[in-house]
Amino acid sequence: MSRVAVVTGGSRGIGAAISKELKAKGCKVAAIYAGNDAAASAFTAETGIKTYKCDVTHPQICTVTLKEIETDLGPVDILVNNAGITRDAMFHKMTLGQWQEVLNTNLNALFNMTQPVWGGMRDRNFGRIICISSINGQKGQMGQANYAAAKAGEIGFVKSLAQEGAAKGITVNAICPGYIGTEMVKAVPEKVMNERILPHIPVGRIGEPEEIARCVAFLAADEAGFITGSTLTANGGQYMV
Repeated sequence: MSRVAVVTGGSRGIGAAISKELKAKGCKVAAIYAGNDAAASAFTAETGIKTYKCDVTHPQICTVTLKEIETDLGPVDILVNNAGITRDAMFHKMTLGQWQEVLNTNLNALFNMTQPVWGGMRDRNFGRIICISSINGQKGQMGQANYAAAKAGEIGFVKSLAQEGAAKGITVNAICPGYIGTEMVKAVPEKVMNERILPHIPVGRIGEPEEIARCVAFLAADEAGFITGSTLTANGGQYMV
């Protein structure tokens, strides 16, 4: 049976790979994006996956967008909370705006996107919630107190909600990627990558977005119903938990 999947931040980077992988697995996919209309249009033209513009920091906008998706595709079975931003600064220089912007996008959006679909999942006795956290939510990172706090919060959200959804056939899991070959990571200077990053990754390379996408597809499958409240660490051995 075809499942309906929603991927936030779903038209670029890791999110785009997730959207494509879920479509390849037979899902009807809606990719949510924040504001890059050109990238979203190009993604739809390439993949045939419809995109929906949505500010995930605003609860009412999320509710309206999810209703539109359900009208177009059907009730949401799979939600991938992938949208995220960074506003890095050492804490003594970090502004309240930098703190709040990251927490709103990376953590508060989990409530804004999950709450509107949660009731329907409970009624249908099926659901898959997958949150893309980060290695830095597990180990912390200098200059990312805001980002690490949000990503650690995602893991707490997952563990708590998993307990509530278990009896209703809803699984809730997190994936913690390490360094993945997105535009941002590929922009790191070669010297920095070779001397300061790769030596700390036992497999000797950064990951690819498609590798994270395959993790999502695994957790989203009907057959993964016994896995919930888990954190899948995908970082090439950089941080082992």
